[in-house]
Amino acid sequence: MRVVPVSVNADDYALSPGISAAILDLLAAGRITGTSVMTASRFWRDHAPDLRPFAGKADIGLHFTLTELAPLGTMPLFAPAGRFPALGTLLHDALRGRLDTVEVRAELRRQLDAFEDALGRPPDFVDGHQHVHVLPGIRAQVLAELSHRYPAGSVGLRDCTEVPARVLRRGVAVPKALFIGSLSRGLSRQATRLGIPTNPAFTGIYGFRGDPPFAALLAGAVPGTLMMVHPGRAEGPTDPPDAIAAARVRELAFLSGPDWPALLQGMGMRLVRIGGGPC
Repeated sequence: MRVVPVSVNADDYALSPGISAAILDLLAAGRITGTSVMTASRFWRDHAPDLRPFAGKADIGLHFTLTELAPLGTMPLFAPAGRFPALGTLLHDALRGRLDTVEVRAELRRQLDAFEDALGRPPDFVDGHQHVHVLPGIRAQVLAELSHRYPAGSVGLRDCTEVPARVLRRGVAVPKALFIGSLSRGLSRQATRLGIPTNPAFTGIYGFRGDPPFAALLAGAVPGTLMMVHPGRAEGPTDPPDAIAAARVRELAFLSGPDWPALLQGMGMRLVRIGGGPC
């Protein structure tokens, strides 16, 4: 049987103590291949040192955040009340070309600075909380900043594009997955022209209800597929309240239990870092 290499990234590190603790346990156990961190979170400074032992062993990226939390600097047009807009508001404004992209670029720089200040190195990749990095206007600023700031090939970017036929065939959160995929269309081509690596395939979108459908999400995965996950424990405060807290607990239970390695083995898959390196 051909073994298919796949990467599994846990989003939202530093959003809460319980989420960070769960991700650290999964990294230590080799159950996931990386995580993306929220440097805009008030917990980032305290939680960052715990990631240092995983440098070079797991992918540690920036989870660029423009919703839910507070910006690291003033954004009088984008976040006039000192708080990022709700996702619906951000999506509405992005699709209509109403975002202040100068402020977005400055906030991206601040969040990258916070990553580098805490860990002493650039991120392995960048993605977006609630996929904001693929939105019109924001996408261009992310591509421009990464190509300007880092040497070609050194920092990757998450591509959320999925093959529509595969999304339809698996039947999991079809409208959501197709919509996010449509927003991502063309990202890989743009990134490649700028020397920014992207993942060759993506999965992980579902409705956060019931048992996590990881088997369905990974069905038919091609080599290099990246699956995002959102494990966590219901410990410590979150601000704002975590709307998917129950789903995080269910994901953690599955990823840390015996069924996860059995699923990978049964599907002929093995975990590798983004780009194919060992983890």
